[in-house]
Amino acid sequence: MNYLRMLFICLCIVIQFAFAAALAAVGDVTAAFPAPGTCPTGLSWDGKRLWVSDLKTDTLYAIDRTDGTVTDKIAAPTFRPLGLAFDGEGLWCVCGEEELLYRIIPKTSLVTHRLESPVEKPTGLAWDGKYIWVASRKAREIHQIDPEDGTTINSFPSPARYPQGLAFDGKYLWVADRVSDKIYLVNPTGGEVIAMFDAPAPYAYGLAWDGEKLWNADFQSDSIYCLSVGGDDAFIRKEGKKQRVEFTHEVRNYGPGIMESLDVYIAIPENLPNQELLGKPVFSPEPTGFLKDRWGQKVAHYHFTDSPAGTINKVSMTVEAEIWDTRWFIFPDKVGALDDIPADIRKEYLEDDDKFSLDHPTIQKAVTEAVGDETNPYWRMRRIFNYVIDNIYYEMSGGWNTAPAVLERGNGSCSEYTFVFIAICRAAGLPARYAGSIAIRGDDASLDDVFHRWAEVYLPNYGWIPVDASRGDSASPEHQADSIGHLTNTYIITTRGGGNSEYLGWTYNSDEKWVTRGKCKIYTEHIGEWNPIGGE
Repeated sequence: MNYLRMLFICLCIVIQFAFAAALAAVGDVTAAFPAPGTCPTGLSWDGKRLWVSDLKTDTLYAIDRTDGTVTDKIAAPTFRPLGLAFDGEGLWCVCGEEELLYRIIPKTSLVTHRLESPVEKPTGLAWDGKYIWVASRKAREIHQIDPEDGTTINSFPSPARYPQGLAFDGKYLWVADRVSDKIYLVNPTGGEVIAMFDAPAPYAYGLAWDGEKLWNADFQSDSIYCLSVGGDDAFIRKEGKKQRVEFTHEVRNYGPGIMESLDVYIAIPENLPNQELLGKPVFSPEPTGFLKDRWGQKVAHYHFTDSPAGTINKVSMTVEAEIWDTRWFIFPDKVGALDDIPADIRKEYLEDDDKFSLDHPTIQKAVTEAVGDETNPYWRMRRIFNYVIDNIYYEMSGGWNTAPAVLERGNGSCSEYTFVFIAICRAAGLPARYAGSIAIRGDDASLDDVFHRWAEVYLPNYGWIPVDASRGDSASPEHQADSIGHLTNTYIITTRGGGNSEYLGWTYNSDEKWVTRGKCKIYTEHIGEWNPIGGE
């Protein structure tokens, strides 16, 4: 063992104790040590030890999970061992050369069964107590197969492009992908991605579940990592950046008549999981006053009188904030029942409104078809999400129609996706509302005059969760899941509302109301100008 390898082991031990002393968030590395070989691939847990296959030495190693010490080793049944799975007595091993699955008994090193892989380019394996799961990097699929003859029981698309490791924790399937460098929590019945987090190193390969934590073998770092998946934090945030946005609302009277009165309302942002204000918003000019609408949304109010032709009434709000990429990690089995939702939340966010039309036959039909007999609030939300993206395609044609009309038409803007999603959720007993934002468009120094809106759903035991059906309208399981319980660090949320507001109406960010005398041509403009703080 050379000096660098010894140094790495010592460093890993220090890291292990440091993490053990702290409360680990989902995806955090709580222990790490070198793999027994330099080309680790498959990983499995036999109830006492971890087993790791090594591509270079053609060996299966049993290692102690506390420090990585090798306690046993046997020759692999193939010259290209990849995925591993333990079925209670035998280890299943993928032969990457001949695309075969071998079952070997560790105590005797005897091969007792051989299967032809039902998929091309098999990689990861997992055992669910009855069947084997195998990942195909060529087909980008995951198959559940009968260990006797290889018959496919169930199959679905892989979360991303290059599935490698698989593990089963008794309820969910875990999938490691080496191209996206992420690890996914997957519903083993339908293949929906429930959540994801970044892999601990660049080439995530084998996965194993030891009953409490997830283990990952990384091919590039030649290391074994223990990952926490049971953190108490409802969300994880990363990649924080400090930004300044100036939101300008301008109303021009081209006349020839007089604008007798003008009221402008600007929504005021607050601290939320994805954003923290660095100070109070700065307004120019000073507002006439501050108000709060029926949904609790604070607004700055401006009142102008007697604006003749040629008048430009311009107001602005400047906000400095740190914004994060924020991801909620939700276990469906830990979501409470509908009856667990607080009464005040149900009262406010299950009510009808003109954009929703909850009793309309189109909405009632959608609830029946989408939800069926599902009772779990999380899966109700996912079924409604799937229904919306299956029945609407994105098209921003102007105007915001009602939810039934949008569904019948079959296309809509982000706001219309949101109205449809909220309507079906509320009709299904799930409290829902919307969030409106100013968005960074590409570079951190950018201009937004389109803006963006999405929904939030209340899940008992987790609270309000963002769901962006228009952004998640994709055939990719990863892209769909990336729009549920996830906000990128490109938004400042200004507005949260449950429906029509006495100040903002159905808009977000800002709105205006005016009274004119004579013929008047009124033009309005709304712009969000972004700049990184310290990087102008």
